Amino acid sequence: MKLTDENIGGINLIRSYAAGEVRIGETVIRGSCLVAADQIVSDWRPRTAADLSVDDLQPVLAMKPEVVVIGSGPRQEFPAPEILGAVLSRGIGCEVMDTGAACRTYNILASEGRTVVMALLLGSAQ
Repeated sequence: MKLTDENIGGINLIRSYAAGEVRIGETVIRGSCLVAADQIVSDWRPRTAADLSVDDLQPVLAMKPEVVVIGSGPRQEFPAPEILGAVLSRGIGCEVMDTGAACRTYNILASEGRTVVMALLLGSAQ
């Protein structure tokens, strides 16, 4: 689904998404990734919410977000409670959404200048 054609001052925005891929600017990523306004990690290990571990959160937390948006795939699927707890216990907001909602929410927050990281799980279930 196409989201935007806009470029806002060098901010990484999600331009479109489809099963198993996301387009950020002119870059197409076909795997789980982390996206912040100024950084993309395209080789993030977990593929599904069930796959996500506390160790996988280290690069997310290193980006020092105020909000983490987890895109869990075609349906909203929550990771284990300890995953959410590891984020929330640091005073960081965390929302879990399906891929489309996560992409739209990330774009809005990033466009507003919020310090947001989208953790997008693009596993084989897509």
